[in-house]
Amino acid sequence: MENQTNLLEQRRFKLAELQRLGYDPYPHRFDYTHTLGQLRAAFDPLDAAGLEERKETVRICGRIMSLRPHGKAGFLDLAEGEQRVQVYVRRDTAGEEMFELFRLFDLGDIIGAAGTVFRTRTGELTLLASQVFHLSKNLQPLPEKWHGLTDVETRFRQRYVDLIMNPGVREVFVRRSAVIREIRRYLDKRGYMEVETPVLQTIAGGALARPFRTHHNALDIDLYLRISLELHLKRLVVGGIPRVYELSRIFRNEGISSHHNPEFTMLEFYQAYSDYNDLMDMSEEMITRIAETVTGSRQVRYGEHLLDFDRWQRMTMKEATFRFWPAAVPAPAEGDFQSVDRLRALAEAVGARPEPSDGPGKLTALLFETVAEEHLIQPTIIYDHPAEVSPLSKTKPGDPDTAERFELYIAGMEIANAYSELNDPAEQKARFEEQLLARDRGDEEAHGMDQDYIRALGYGMPPTAGEGIGIDRLAMVLTDSPSIRDVILFPLLRPEPAADE
Repeated sequence: MENQTNLLEQRRFKLAELQRLGYDPYPHRFDYTHTLGQLRAAFDPLDAAGLEERKETVRICGRIMSLRPHGKAGFLDLAEGEQRVQVYVRRDTAGEEMFELFRLFDLGDIIGAAGTVFRTRTGELTLLASQVFHLSKNLQPLPEKWHGLTDVETRFRQRYVDLIMNPGVREVFVRRSAVIREIRRYLDKRGYMEVETPVLQTIAGGALARPFRTHHNALDIDLYLRISLELHLKRLVVGGIPRVYELSRIFRNEGISSHHNPEFTMLEFYQAYSDYNDLMDMSEEMITRIAETVTGSRQVRYGEHLLDFDRWQRMTMKEATFRFWPAAVPAPAEGDFQSVDRLRALAEAVGARPEPSDGPGKLTALLFETVAEEHLIQPTIIYDHPAEVSPLSKTKPGDPDTAERFELYIAGMEIANAYSELNDPAEQKARFEEQLLARDRGDEEAHGMDQDYIRALGYGMPPTAGEGIGIDRLAMVLTDSPSIRDVILFPLLRPEPAADE
C-alpha cells in the first residue's frame, strides 16, 4: 500500500510539473497523420533503406505501455488497440525542452509524437521523435502483471484496465461486434425490417421468466423491464410487416452464472407464412455462415472441443433424453411420459428437483435439461417440446401435448429458441388462462394475461414462425470464452465494498 501511495504521489508531482512548465495536461485535441495501424500498414513493407529514402514526417498518438529511458535518450512503446509502435526520443534530436517533457512521462500516459520513421539495428520499426506532446495524464499506475491477477471480478469491474492491458480482450469484443454485423447483413438481405420495441412494459410477456419491476411516477403505474421482444414484434406481423427483427437488451430477474446475466442481448425475428421447419433450415444456414465469416472456418475451437458446423444434428426432446439417459438409472419407458407420478420419480432419480406444481410437460423438459443438455456439444437442434412449457406456440396436428418448437444447442448451451407461432386468439387466451392457474399454484415464471395481444390476434396474424437467439452465448462459442461475463463489456456485479470495510 505504501508503494502504491508513493507512485500516486510521484504522478501527481509530475502533473504539477507539467502545469508549472506551462503544459496543459489535458489538452482539447491533437492533429495526427496516421493511426498506429495505418502507420504500420504504410511503413512495415519498407526496409531500412526504403525508410531512409522516404523520410516522411508523421504524427502519431497512443498510450505509453513501455518506457525505457537511457541517459540522454529513451524508448517508449505506444499502443492503440492491438497496434504498437516504438518511439525513440533523443535530446540532441528533440531538443532540451522536448526531452524535459519526455522525462515527465509515465506508463499509461497518452501522448503524441512527431518525427520520421526508421528501423533500429534489430529491425524494429521506430519513430525518431522531433517533438513529443502530452495529451492525458494517467494518475492510476497500471498493473505490472495483469495476466497474473487471479481476481477475475476485478477484470470485469475495471474493464477499461482489462482492455488496456490485454489485447486479446479487445479481440473478443471485435469478434462479438462482427457477429452482430453479420446477423444484420444476413437478415437485411432476406427482406427483414429492423425495428425497436418498448423496454418498459405494463405486462412482462413473451417468455417464462421473472421480471424486474419499476414504477412510473407521472402515470403512477408499475412497469416491467421486458423479458422478451416477442409480443410486440408479432403485433407488427399482424400489422403487415411480414419479416421483422430486433437486436436489443432484455432483462430477467434471475440468477447469475457462467451462462446467465440479468441483462443480455437477444435477437428475435419473425417470418410470416412459415413454420418451425423453415426456421430450422434457416438457423443452420445463418449460424454456419456467421461462424465461418467471423472465425474464418466452419470448424471452431471451444475449450477442449472442436465444433463442426458442417455436421448439424437434429433430435426430438424425448429422443435426446433417451440417448443420454445415465446408465446407472433404469431407463424410462415411452408410457412414463404420460404419468406425472412416474415423471416425478424419474426426475428425482436423476437428481433433479421438480416443483410441486409441475405438470407432465414441465417434468419432461426438466428430465431433458438434467440428463441431455450438457452433452449437446456439437451444433444440435432439439425439436418437439411439451406444449405445457410453450404457451405461445402451435401444437403438432393431432398431438395437442406437443408444440412445434425447437431449441438450438452448441457447446452444451441453449443458443436459440423457436416455434410455429400460435395465431388462434381463442386458443391463445386459453393458454394464458392456463398460465394464470400455474401462477396461482406458485409458478413465479408463469405468463400473465395480455388482453391487447389477444385483441391483435383477433385482427388476423398469418401463419408465422419466430426465433430468439442469445447473442452473448453465441459470442461465447465463437470467441472460445468460458463465461458470459467474458463477452459482456460491463456485466452486473455486486457493489464494491466501502474503502473502510
